[in-house]
Amino acid sequence: MDIILVAFGLAALLIGGDQLVRGAVGVAKRFGVSPLVIGLTLVGFGTSAPELVTSLSAALSGVPGIAIGNVVGSNTANILLILGVAALIHPVTANMSAVSRDLFWVGGTALLVALLAVLGEVGNSLGMVLLALLGVYLWQAFRAAEPPSEDLSIPADPFSNAAIRFVIGLALTIGGAIALVDGATGIARGYGVPETVIGLTLVAVGTSLPELATTAMAARRGQSDVALGNILGSGIFNILGILGTTAIVVPLPIEPSMSRDIWVMLAATGLLLALLYTRARISRASGAGFLLLYAGYMAYLSQTF
Repeated sequence: MDIILVAFGLAALLIGGDQLVRGAVGVAKRFGVSPLVIGLTLVGFGTSAPELVTSLSAALSGVPGIAIGNVVGSNTANILLILGVAALIHPVTANMSAVSRDLFWVGGTALLVALLAVLGEVGNSLGMVLLALLGVYLWQAFRAAEPPSEDLSIPADPFSNAAIRFVIGLALTIGGAIALVDGATGIARGYGVPETVIGLTLVAVGTSLPELATTAMAARRGQSDVALGNILGSGIFNILGILGTTAIVVPLPIEPSMSRDIWVMLAATGLLLALLYTRARISRASGAGFLLLYAGYMAYLSQTF
């Protein structure tokens, strides 16, 4: 039954995430929002909806290890796995003048997680601080938004259809997240696998499927702004929005064993920033390197239980 729940949850997250993003982008296009801002906000945050619902569900179910592992594991997977796949499909280039502010936020929020790990818990007050920082980021993103540089004409589907897609996608995402957490928790307890490992692997990758689908499609179409913006926006929202919201509902203890995985996330973030600041692109070779690093990390985790 647990395996069935996990399979249903993954399928619902993939389908729901796709509908959620298509609906969000359809709405955004009606207002002439630039591709980068769409990627950073509506697409980036929209594809992080599974992580948000999953972490909340895990915390409320008494398994905070899955909630924390989901955020840390998702950010690592977003960079090494998803950007790796996207770069193999089509090299991802960055307009550094447009994304420099967002890269600062990505690096800063990653360091913030390391600080929270030292404190040992993300309580209600810290959760409010994280959400306040998210508000500042959103204000800066929209304030600095540039007019669209490409055709963002109103899609063929009417506005009402885009809204319906958004609602259906949200419902599937919520249902899939609940099923995934229930199934993954059952598997973890049945086989003695630590909750944090389940959160870092199965749950993190499962909830990142919408990012994978969206980023791969954007890369295939040569839309580097959307592909890169999706990953940057998701990383920022995962830390500020998901940890912040979850901690306000249920304080989240951070186990000392998570420090290793937080260092991996920091290293992946540092590698991404270094590539973008020195080359302003992620080549196919770099994408292959990302995937090899992620495979090695997964192999290492599999040996820890």
